[in-house]
Amino acid sequence: QVQVAESGGDLVQPGGSLRLSCAASMNKFSIYAMGWYRQAPGKEREWVAHIRWSGHTDYADSVKGRFTISRDGAKNAIYLQMNSLEPEDTAVYLCYVVISGWSTYFWGQGTQVTVSL
Repeated sequence: QVQVAESGGDLVQPGGSLRLSCAASMNKFSIYAMGWYRQAPGKEREWVAHIRWSGHTDYADSVKGRFTISRDGAKNAIYLQMNSLEPEDTAVYLCYVVISGWSTYFWGQGTQVTVSL
């Protein structure tokens, strides 16, 4: 059983910053990677960032240079530091976990980020 929970979403003004957190709870499994997608109203789900437990990171072009993904292995957690936020970043941010040896993604419920005046 793998449970994933996000937190940290909020209303923020353009140009502001926000830090999202995601923690995975599991027994007897090890993590291969975790990451973030986002879903805006009327738009397709968009991949945002990915971090392997080895430390390698990848970012979508739309957030590169503004967002930073990091991990805490001891807590089975990742963080998404979002700077210079734009209204286009408004979306539900969904965290996923990839377990070592599995191809299945485990998802959280999402956390709402709204960038507006």
